[in-house]
Amino acid sequence: MKDARYEKLADNLINYSVKIKTGEKLLIEFSGKDNALIKELVSKAYEAGGLPFVNYTDNQIKCLLLKDITQEQLEIMNDGQLSMMKHMDAYIAIRAMDNIFESSIIPPEKTAMFSRIMKPAFDERVNNTRWCVLRYPNDSMAQLAQKPTDEFEEFFFDVCNLDYSKMSAAMDNLVNLMNKTDKVRIEGPGTDLEFSIKGIPAIKCAGEMNIPDGEVFTAPVRDSINGRITFNAPAMSEGEAIENISFTFVNGKITKAVSSNTEKTNKRLDTDEGARYVGEFAIGVNPFITDPMKDTLFDEKIAGSIHLTPGQCYEEAPNGNDSAIHWDLVLIQTPEYGGGNIYFDDVLVRKDGIFVTDELLCLNPENLK
Repeated sequence: MKDARYEKLADNLINYSVKIKTGEKLLIEFSGKDNALIKELVSKAYEAGGLPFVNYTDNQIKCLLLKDITQEQLEIMNDGQLSMMKHMDAYIAIRAMDNIFESSIIPPEKTAMFSRIMKPAFDERVNNTRWCVLRYPNDSMAQLAQKPTDEFEEFFFDVCNLDYSKMSAAMDNLVNLMNKTDKVRIEGPGTDLEFSIKGIPAIKCAGEMNIPDGEVFTAPVRDSINGRITFNAPAMSEGEAIENISFTFVNGKITKAVSSNTEKTNKRLDTDEGARYVGEFAIGVNPFITDPMKDTLFDEKIAGSIHLTPGQCYEEAPNGNDSAIHWDLVLIQTPEYGGGNIYFDDVLVRKDGIFVTDELLCLNPENLK
């Protein structure tokens, strides 16, 4: 018996997120064991007149392959993936990891080499296709969310099948305000950070590039960040959950980094020159996501959060920073996580995770559900 929730999600992905039209080519990449959503995506793509392609990956095998991979192998892989992506109009990735710590077997230098050599294929996908990435509900994700499996499934579909068109309209005021803003200040426990976003576009994300979605992002002026920030959501790095990450910035550069694994944190920030500069600043607003679950795709959308990203900037909001990494790090500012404030040009716009100016009240959780 077909599950109507999967059918609705597939319909949203094909017709709202990537907007497949007649004759357009769509690459679907899937990692996991349950293929119910993939079947629905293929059917919906054909119904829309598209031409779907499917790549399947087993995470355990992929990590084993990367453990001892060579530069030559990666260059061949990049050539193949880059060639494939150049044929595509759209891309959907379904990522269902049974064990998020699987990648802990991969040496950090191999991860860095993978990011560097595969960057052309990644850039082609991000910059030249309509793309959407999402997770898949499974027992492993339910454990991370600390929920029973059935309860997590209900949560997953609430998050992923919400009315993203309503969210999109509500985001317009925040986009307009950020586009007029010069100075941003973020305050909270272990955090007092200032930077400029002047002249860099604000981009709303409402179900077209990620599912779940719910953020408005831009980028800091590259050399403008000064102060300190302490993140309170765990961040996954090479199969390890790193906690209590704290950065000190001087003129845009991370000059000091400490965490529950300071050595690994700094090694990642030393991937290349751009890794110690920030490529993205974003504000999370998804009303159904309130707690971290060690999955960036969910955690960066937490209502009342912000995330700051060492590494590569997006083409839509360029600040000139180039890097092989893009490491989203999340700070939750709701009272349960210590609270905190956001100021735009010295005006308080969000206090303890709740927007306080009239034009932004529409983005508070009670108005988006």
